[in-house]
Amino acid sequence: MNTVIYTIIVALVIGFLLGMLLGLFKKIFAVEVDPKVAAIREVLSGGNCGGCGYAGCDAFAAAVARGEAPVTGCVAGGASCAAAISKIMGVEGGTAVKKAALLLCQGSKECAKDKGIYNGVKTCKAANLAVNGTKSCAFGCIGYGDCEAACPFGAITMGDDGLPKVNKEKCVGCGKCVKACPKRLFTLQDISVKGPVALCSCHNDNKPQITKDCSVGCFKCGICAKKCPQGAIDVSSGIPKVDYTKCDSCGTCVTSCPKKVLKMIQDI
Repeated sequence: MNTVIYTIIVALVIGFLLGMLLGLFKKIFAVEVDPKVAAIREVLSGGNCGGCGYAGCDAFAAAVARGEAPVTGCVAGGASCAAAISKIMGVEGGTAVKKAALLLCQGSKECAKDKGIYNGVKTCKAANLAVNGTKSCAFGCIGYGDCEAACPFGAITMGDDGLPKVNKEKCVGCGKCVKACPKRLFTLQDISVKGPVALCSCHNDNKPQITKDCSVGCFKCGICAKKCPQGAIDVSSGIPKVDYTKCDSCGTCVTSCPKKVLKMIQDI
């Protein structure tokens, strides 16, 4: 009986000593935390989407507190989040630019031909590695929804036509879809910008082959650049690029394009 009592007493003493030592070590090795980090973390969206360029919300909050990241960096939080962080940091707010993902491809099932039957893993990444995509157009959307799976906000859904559809109300411009697409068909577009954009990413310069592979592919005719009254379109890269500082959103290029490759951003 005495042995049991002694054992209990010894265990309690050891536990007490260990607790004291742990408390002492905690004070000795404690890392001082900037209260701004916790305050900033509290007002962030919590999506851990990585759109800010950091590993997650905790890393971004610490970077802002150190002055290494802009107060407008949380794309998911938007303007209200930027304003709250600015108040915590005691700086001017700046302008948070709202962006949304835009698919630069119109190669749906009806428009773009398949190479054949693909029996591999049904992901865009796998199909791209195995056979350079499933479409005859080597630059076209594969359509297995890697972008949908990557979106943490449920802003992308695969349509019946085989192309992903972006819900601009849900999209925060985090860029997850941009990284997930092996064909690099997504871009982040400032939604306040007005003017045309080319919904094609085909850089093939074989005009007959382009038309054969996709009925809505840009076949490099250059009419858009020739017709633009402001000289705002450059086709030297093979895909029409618009200088929005010159563009007055007249729509001449859109109506002139024989393949309807160009669309007005505000109408998409």
